[in-house]
Amino acid sequence: MPPRARPGTPSAPENPSAPDAPSTQAPGTVRPGGRTARTRAAVRDAVLAGLVEYGYPGLTVEYVADHSGVHKTTLYRRWGGVEGLVADALDLAGEDSWTPPDTGSLQGDLHALAQEIVDTFGDPTGAAAPAAFIAAAFQSDRAAEALRGFYAERFARCAPLVARAVERGEAPADTDPGALARAVSAPLFLRLFITREPLDAAAAGQAADAALAAASAGVYTSPV
Repeated sequence: MPPRARPGTPSAPENPSAPDAPSTQAPGTVRPGGRTARTRAAVRDAVLAGLVEYGYPGLTVEYVADHSGVHKTTLYRRWGGVEGLVADALDLAGEDSWTPPDTGSLQGDLHALAQEIVDTFGDPTGAAAPAAFIAAAFQSDRAAEALRGFYAERFARCAPLVARAVERGEAPADTDPGALARAVSAPLFLRLFITREPLDAAAAGQAADAALAAASAGVYTSPV
């Protein structure tokens, strides 16, 4: 469920110095293909690398230009600055094929969902990018908005998980997928980013079982 985009060696866009047509859309909202898509991916990789290396306060348009091969005037024109670059990198991170677990039971699905968070943040390499995104959201309103959008979309993808549980009689028919997903992840993110406690399989299991009990009792039913 966490953002899975990882910083890597940015791939240089094709003809990065070629002129770009002026855009009439808001920075970071275009989802084109071809050369522009490769440019966007290269910029995204550079943004992630900069966030991991320097954090949001240290990220600059000049850094992204140097590491992506895209001229800084193009970056300013398309993304408007660092906030737009970070927001679009997170937006691009959400354009993946992630789907919620399907283990055959609600208990198994919630345990797998919780364990995914543990596995992601338990690997320093895998945790670097999502942790940098979350940190940026505390320092930028635009990044915070993008992070909320990312997780809103992630929670929406959990609807089939809940639908299967309802069909099996494991949860009430009007269970809110977002509320259930938040219940699983919230105790784990508290440990990760607030109390800085160790995160392990036992913590994941406890969070999943607590969410399961609450869901079974109808705690996460949508308001009428």
